[in-house]
Amino acid sequence: MSRTPAPHGRVGRPPVTSRAQILTAARRLIDQDGWEKLTIRGLAAEIGIGATTLYHHVRDKEDLLFLLVNEYAEQIPHPELPSEPRERIIAAATAIHDALAAWPWAAEVLTTDGFITRLGHSALQLVETILAAAVELGCTQEQAVDVFRGIWYYTVGEILVRVRAHYSRTQEDVEEASRRDVFPDGVDASQLPQLAALRTRWATLAWRDTYPQGLRILVEGLVSDDSSDRRVARPGD
Repeated sequence: MSRTPAPHGRVGRPPVTSRAQILTAARRLIDQDGWEKLTIRGLAAEIGIGATTLYHHVRDKEDLLFLLVNEYAEQIPHPELPSEPRERIIAAATAIHDALAAWPWAAEVLTTDGFITRLGHSALQLVETILAAAVELGCTQEQAVDVFRGIWYYTVGEILVRVRAHYSRTQEDVEEASRRDVFPDGVDASQLPQLAALRTRWATLAWRDTYPQGLRILVEGLVSDDSSDRRVARPGD
């Protein structure tokens, strides 16, 4: 009589935790509570393992967040890039913006100093596109970095200030805000005439998506042929 083969491994041994399981659970917790409340201990409890086991897969919370960002970047289809270098820069920057708009918490993660060294190949391709197009337009490599930084600051700032700030607002909220005076205590029209004239339209105007227009103006200024110095001023310069 043949015997049933014994199962491999020890009875009751916990299942192996994969990186995919970890990232799926982390995304679930971020969706529920926000990335600020995500902890290694809480994530381990969500998966059903010890925190020590989780540290075999990720170094710390920041490492985990960059793993999530890079996994997300790998799933984003890259745009078809125009042949004209200015348009190529705009297409690449818009792709970065749209990706961050869909996942605004990632913009905060990417304000970490030296973030670019922690990006995966897919995200770096968009950075490379901007740098290469700037060089093609006559920038030195150093100037191309400044072009990228100018675009990056504008893009992340737009996400953090506009998109993230308004993410939880409904259309009804916007319409209700548009009927209010932005300065309910009044404003001296003789001292601040423009703000006084805009006080009942500010909310509506501020809600508009002006990123595409602003991006085009910024790129034109950064790589204009008649610019004697394309260098973007750094804080403290």
